Amino acid sequence: MRILRSVPATADTPIALTVGNFDGVHLGHRAMLARLSEVARARGLPACAMTFEPHPREFFAPDQAPARLTSLREKLELLAAQGLDMTYVCRFDYRFAQTSAEDFMERMLARGLGVRHVLIGDDFRFGARRAGDFALLKQHAPRLGFAVEAMSSVTLEGERVSSTAIREALGAGQLVRAARLLGRPYSISGRVVRGDGLGRKLGFPTANVQMKHNRPPLAGIFAVEVAGIANTPLPGVASLGVRPTVKQAAEPVLEVYLLDFAGNVYGRHVRVDFLHKFRDEEKFADLAALTRRIATDVEDARAFFARRATLQKDIGYTAAR
Repeated sequence: MRILRSVPATADTPIALTVGNFDGVHLGHRAMLARLSEVARARGLPACAMTFEPHPREFFAPDQAPARLTSLREKLELLAAQGLDMTYVCRFDYRFAQTSAEDFMERMLARGLGVRHVLIGDDFRFGARRAGDFALLKQHAPRLGFAVEAMSSVTLEGERVSSTAIREALGAGQLVRAARLLGRPYSISGRVVRGDGLGRKLGFPTANVQMKHNRPPLAGIFAVEVAGIANTPLPGVASLGVRPTVKQAAEPVLEVYLLDFAGNVYGRHVRVDFLHKFRDEEKFADLAALTRRIATDVEDARAFFARRATLQKDIGYTAAR
């Protein structure tokens, strides 16, 4: 998938396009991308997406913006996995925010991108003050030379699939519900960097995964699997949070203790899949109490993976992503 950081003045080839934030690339997004690919193939067009960086709500109200489900890199990797030909990453700044709905349609969609088919969600708004919507696109589409299609929301077991619903599930520790809405376990990717070495001193050396999120949408102690180190994902127990026993007013960190693994993982880019939440973070009286609790968490993780392996064997489960 080609990644372009700006919209050209004039398109060199016509495209089929969908536009959105695509945070999480959940089941609703994937249904839209599948429909886009279907239309693009039928019309002999490249299938393309337009997304924004930063998220518009981060630009307008950074302190009130929702936690991101995916960093930009994670989002682009997930979009590429859906078979897109190109993704345009538009920098959302003051100038972009002032783009009128008419200018967005005429200068960016019609002239700059050469759009022939536009697919949007049923609640999509665009242009300064969110003045543009599906009705406006449909009104001007014949003059601008493209077709417009709106896609209804996807529901699962009566629940609308949305980034908001996934954030709520993660915040409540409902990882199975979040995974159903995403179509995969929730994950965080990043490079393993050196930490302060506390885990090693306590007897539980951890991989410290560098996060690119504005803030994570979940916190606590989790059973996880880590991809990117061995041929198959490795089981582990992760702590995601501010480590209140050893830090005050700290930034969240993601630390993973890999079960029965002792190799060097510094510098590896890994993906941490969150499978089950054991508990919230706690502040312990001293490091000895913290160490005892970590040991319990490790045993809980071993028990979780033993139960999971038995269940998977009984139903003939094959892991897939």
